[in-house]
Order: sequence, then structure tokens, then C-alpha cells
Amino acid sequence: MTNNQNTSQDSNKPVVHVLNPSCQIEDLEIGSDYEGVITRVEKYGFFVSLSKSVYGLLRSRNPKEKVGNKIVVKISEIKPHKGKMDVDLTYSKTKYGSDYEIIKVKRNVKRTRIADLSEDNLGRNVAIQGEIIQIQQTSGPTIFTVRDETDVTWAAAFNEPGVRMYPDLEVEDVVEILGEVSLHGGKIQIESENIEKLEDDEEENFKKIVSDAMDKKAEPEDTSVMVESEILDLLRPKLALAAKAIRKAILDGRSILVRHHADADGICAGVAVEQAVLPLLREESNDADAEWHFFKRSPSKAPFYELEDVVKDLSYALEDAERHGQKLPLLVLLDNGSTEEDVAALRHSKVYGIESIVVDHHYPGEVENGRALIDDYVDIHVNPYLVGGDSQLTAGALAVELAGMINPDVRPQIRHFPGIAAVGDHAECDEVDQYLAIAEEEGYSREDLDKVATCVDFEAYFLRFMNGRGVMNTILGLEDKERQEELLDVLMSESDKRVETQLKAAMPNVETVYFENGIQLNRLDVEKYAHKFTYPAPGKTTGYVHDKLVQEKSEDEPIMTLANGPDFAVLRATEVIKNEFEFNLNNVITKIQEEIPQAGADGGGHEVAGSLKFVEGLQEEVLNLFIEEVKNLKR
Repeated sequence: MTNNQNTSQDSNKPVVHVLNPSCQIEDLEIGSDYEGVITRVEKYGFFVSLSKSVYGLLRSRNPKEKVGNKIVVKISEIKPHKGKMDVDLTYSKTKYGSDYEIIKVKRNVKRTRIADLSEDNLGRNVAIQGEIIQIQQTSGPTIFTVRDETDVTWAAAFNEPGVRMYPDLEVEDVVEILGEVSLHGGKIQIESENIEKLEDDEEENFKKIVSDAMDKKAEPEDTSVMVESEILDLLRPKLALAAKAIRKAILDGRSILVRHHADADGICAGVAVEQAVLPLLREESNDADAEWHFFKRSPSKAPFYELEDVVKDLSYALEDAERHGQKLPLLVLLDNGSTEEDVAALRHSKVYGIESIVVDHHYPGEVENGRALIDDYVDIHVNPYLVGGDSQLTAGALAVELAGMINPDVRPQIRHFPGIAAVGDHAECDEVDQYLAIAEEEGYSREDLDKVATCVDFEAYFLRFMNGRGVMNTILGLEDKERQEELLDVLMSESDKRVETQLKAAMPNVETVYFENGIQLNRLDVEKYAHKFTYPAPGKTTGYVHDKLVQEKSEDEPIMTLANGPDFAVLRATEVIKNEFEFNLNNVITKIQEEIPQAGADGGGHEVAGSLKFVEGLQEEVLNLFIEEVKNLKR
């Protein structure tokens, strides 16, 4: 005990000690006063409980005392009896209800670091300190997941089944737990005798120690990249920051929510990060189902983070926080997140303080001092445009480099992913050539990569909002190679059949015009001359029509394909129109918004591949203005 005096050093008030529930007989001092509760009344006296496992006999026949009454007693004797220690009590002169000072007595147990807990400690009482990172109410005990600067463990607090123990404790509180070391599901667990929140100054110091330790542990060990690239070298510091944030979320017990575009590029990006994170979750978490509880990957049909998506994500996250005591997730946006269209959703998530990371290659708008509009709403933004690059360095490639920094062990499995992403996104640049060479080393020719990308897109169409973890792993070659070949053959034959059917309907109805500036514009009404509600969807149909038209000529020709429905249009064009005519779809959309504001124009994407939405009644005005802009382009 810290104070053995019967009166306070600060006043003349008598001192009464209150034992922590975990205190034992050895924590008592003969002659000191203690507060207790009468638990049993016998003819020869009262049994008074001083803590969970400490009680004594007060030899008195006072009829006023009843079970449940609080009482102040003095320790008169501690003596051995039948192999145990018995405590004799006497009435204290200090009566309950009098003006006295309470001194809380904590059990004097040396703190054990969580990493030092082992099966050698089974059955022993220990004291640990940790920050609560999750609280789960089971049908039995309340389970507190706690973390110190070394590791994570569980503490079970038992009461009546289904009753929440320590209801005042919350996630992020720092506590001291006293209890017995046990095994549960093959993992170390503390069966707690007492859980107590630390004082504010102790809590602040502890959190600083834990934060410093986590920062050090979360730092990526290897931030190298797979190819030689000036743009990648400039992006490496931000990729390393993103990797550190993801690793820290794993250590911090936060769930990770990955949102990505539902095409070959976006899916390669999402699966790469998934493959890097899951082994770390299994390693770092005591939860046997951590990879399902703390990681979620969801595709987005649009190439941006929609309000529909963020509302779903927030609803699930807040429900998990309420039901399972989880912290709010780390949001990772891949192959979307950079554009003005993402602002509304990201502002929505920011209201709840959700940390967000964006790894994208879509045009982010005007860049000034390495920042774009979206940087005001996200914590880490990785995009080639921020360092003078462009969309040809795909999000799939960036995410694979990110995954390698998160978990270097995963690199051999995903080395061919950037090649799939590049071929699927029709990207061409020096980095792409290097990634294709790496894929060749892994046994994937360009034709193989195209086949995989096509099958990913085909399967994604039917998966819709499901992530298809097992199926996509097979298609991407992460599992049985023989099964991969069989599945690719099945999907490819079905995809070819459906594309051929669509092209038979579309190609005869393509209208081609040639402008004086040399641009060939191909127009198609996909509402009238393409099959609806089937694969390929309007965007993919436009791509297939455009590719067929370009094959008849050359990729070096300025060829543009514009397909439209009643209230939308889809654009595909050769790179020469971007490079030599400085065409940018996003800028044209901005001009439409300014000149025809009543059309409610919206959309975007890459400079020469994207979509446009508008009010159906103003279709003609919007498309005429678009075509006029193309006609006025100059080399």
C-alpha cells in the first residue's frame, strides 16, 4: 500500500482504504481501516467482503447490520487456519458515512508486456496495460481486445451471460488489466479480475509510447519498385506513406475498406492490395476470422467514388462500430478517387473523420504545387499527374508497387498484374514495356495478358457489386494454373460470342465523318443499335467498336468514337488526339457545363476515354457542342 497512516497527511480526516477487486490477503495491513460490504450474517458475527477474494469475520451480534450494508472495519489479525489465511476484523472507530478520506489500494503486480505473455504464464496472475482497440459482447463474457507497444491480446470479463461488463469503458481508452493467463482457441487470453482506466496523464504517456512503437513497426522495410521510372521514383515517397498508413491500420485494429473500379485495371489494383494485407491480418490479429472482419474489398461500377457507395460504406462501418466495437475503417480508393466527381463522397466520409488513401491515374484536374482539388479531402493522394506523369501509368501498376511495400513477401505472386492492368486499359509507355517484359518472365505473353484482362472484365460484369475473391484469384493466376487455363477458355469463348453478337448489331450502324483537321469521328447510337442489359455494356461496346475501327487503319491515325444513349455518351480515341491535338475530355465537359448549365452535364475519366451524362431533353445541344469542339481542334 502507498499509505499506512490512519489519518491523512493533508488533513485531520481519518483514512479508510478501499481494495481494488483484484487485491489479495497479502495486500492487507494489520491495524488499518478498510471499507467492505457485509455478505453473510451468522449468529457469531458477520462476514465482510473487502475485495473479490478477500473477506474476514467480524465477531459481533449487532442486529442493525444486514447483508449488503457498507461498513468500515479494522484488520485485527491475519492467521493461518487449515492451510489458508483467515482475517479477523473489528469495528473501526470511523463510522460509515463519517467524513473520512478514501485511499484506493491497487494490487502490487509488476506490469507484463503483451509480447512476453506465453504458455509458460498459464494459470498465473499478471498485470498488463493496453489501449482498447475493440469491445465485443459475446453470449458469454465481454471481450476486450487490447494493444500495448509490443503486441495485441484479448481480455475476457465474465458476468451474467450477455451482460456488458465495464460499460463505461470505450474503444481507445487505456486500461490496466489484472487477471489470470489462459488459452482460448489456441491463443493467449487474460481472464480478467479487474479492468481499470488509467489516469489522464498516464494514458497520454502510454499512447505516446504505443504510437512511437507502431510508427516504427509500420514503416515499410522495402520501398523499391519493379521498373525504372522517373515518375515512379517521384511517387515512391507517397506510396511509402500509403503503405505505412495501411500497415499501421492493421496494427491499430482498424478495418480496411478497399474500393476500386470494376475493370481489369481496378480489379488488379484491389486484388494486389488484398493479397498483401490478408497475411499480415492473419499474423497480427488474435481474431481467427480477421481477414473477413477487418478487410473488405468492393468494386465500383463507376470510375469514381459515388455517393451510393459511400452511403453503404458508412452505414456498414457505423453498424460494425456499434455492434462489434470496431474502429471506423481506413478507406483505400484504387483506380478511382482523384477527380472532381469524387469530392461529394469523400466530403461525406470526412464528416465522420475517416482516413482515406487514393491511388489513381485518372485526370485530377488542374495541378498546382503537386496538389489537385481532391487533396483537400483525402489524407494521401498518389497520382502520376501530380508529378508530371499521365494516365498511361495505370492504377494497377501503382497498386502492385504499393502492395510490395506493404508486404514484400507478396511480390512474386503479383509481378504479372501490372501487365494485365496495362493491356486491359490500353496503356502504352516505357513503364508498360518494362511491366510487359516482367510478365513475359512469368510466362504471360501479351496475348495471354489480353485474354486474362478480357476475362476479368467479363466476370466483373456478372459479379456486379460482389468482389469475387475466389474466382478472381483463379482468373489472375494466384491459384491452380491448370484451373486458371480451363476457366479462361470457358470465359473467353463466351465473351467472344457475346462481343461478336454485339458487333454484328453495332458496326453496320456506325456513322463516320471526317473533319478538316484530319480527325475521323465515328458515331453510334447504342440505345438503338446495341443489345441492352447484357455483356458487353455500352462502355465496353464502345471500346470494342473503336478497336475494330482502329484495326482497319492505324493507332497513329486521329480516330475518335462517340457512342451515345438518350442521356449519356461514351468516348474512345487514339492517343494521337491527346498528344497532337491536346484533347482532354474533362476540359470539354467543363465547357459544356459552362455553356449549357441546364443540361446538368457530368462525367469524366481519362483524356481520351471516359463518359458524359446529361439531361435527356438536351441531348442534341450537348452532343452538337461536343462535336463542334472536336471539329475546332488543331494539331
